[in-house]
Amino acid sequence: MNHPPLPLRPLAAVSLALAALAATGCGARVEEDPAQAGAAPETATVNRCGEEVEYTTPQRAVVYEGGSADKMFALGLTDHVHGYVMPPANPPVTESPWADEYARVEFLSDDLLNRELVVDAEADFVVAGWNSGFSDQRGITPEILDGLGIQSFMHTESCFNYPGFPERVTPFEGLYTDLERLGAIFGVEDRAAELVADYRARVEAVREQAPQGDPVPVFLYDSGTDQAFTAGSQVPPNDIIRFAGGENVFGDLDERWTQVGWEAVVEARPEVVIILDYGDQPAEDKIAFLKELPALSDVPAVAEENFFVLDYNEGISGPRNIDGLEKFAEYLREHTA
Repeated sequence: MNHPPLPLRPLAAVSLALAALAATGCGARVEEDPAQAGAAPETATVNRCGEEVEYTTPQRAVVYEGGSADKMFALGLTDHVHGYVMPPANPPVTESPWADEYARVEFLSDDLLNRELVVDAEADFVVAGWNSGFSDQRGITPEILDGLGIQSFMHTESCFNYPGFPERVTPFEGLYTDLERLGAIFGVEDRAAELVADYRARVEAVREQAPQGDPVPVFLYDSGTDQAFTAGSQVPPNDIIRFAGGENVFGDLDERWTQVGWEAVVEARPEVVIILDYGDQPAEDKIAFLKELPALSDVPAVAEENFFVLDYNEGISGPRNIDGLEKFAEYLREHTA
């Protein structure tokens, strides 16, 4: 994309029409407030990766992956969600803390997010990340959706490498920002403020209990054989590691998810390896691969079998980041005891 997204088109007529469809049983559970019948839709202006966008309250949202759905569900916005797209790599939604909410909305596809799916679902709002949902290559970007009269929202954490309107925040701050912005779009600012305050308090409680002394060097292993796919400084696991009292051995890389050579892993000498658990390769198989890789035989984490499994939805931007932090922090405290 060589030019910035177009300003969002006025959506009052579209939103009213889709709200009427939703009210007649098309998957969303939206109840019309008689006092608001005939009134103009509510609007709110918030940033979308650095660009100010005016939103009309959505009634028929499509969410991509667990992080997007979880943010909506945590804010109590299930009635505004028409359905979700969940690629096979994601853990089953039945394992989610919001399993009951998933059951109330439509499962739309296990494919990657695409424009046809969104149009067929008659969505008036799409929540996804840049290069994780939205994609130039697949022809579904905020700019394209703007032109179709479909509103969109990008995870702030993913704005790091979004062209045209960059926005840079630390990963957990991105989570808080998303909740606050979604709260403004849907008129549930108080609920968003309560969630953010609770999450900040839980993070602070973890930081207060972090082991004393030098941070524990930690390597996150996502995947890869010839090279390792890992977490740089711009994704939630980096904050999970540092808030728990560790140090991401590749936290000096100003990247989101990135590749590194095994030589770099050996040189970093991590004492703990986090395994990101998702897809059709079980965490146990990833651990077995690392243990069998000759180059890593003398790496302390591998030699001592210090492996921690992080659920996929605890590692991508979403409310479960806080759960992942608390679990890893407990592991790290036991490791250093």
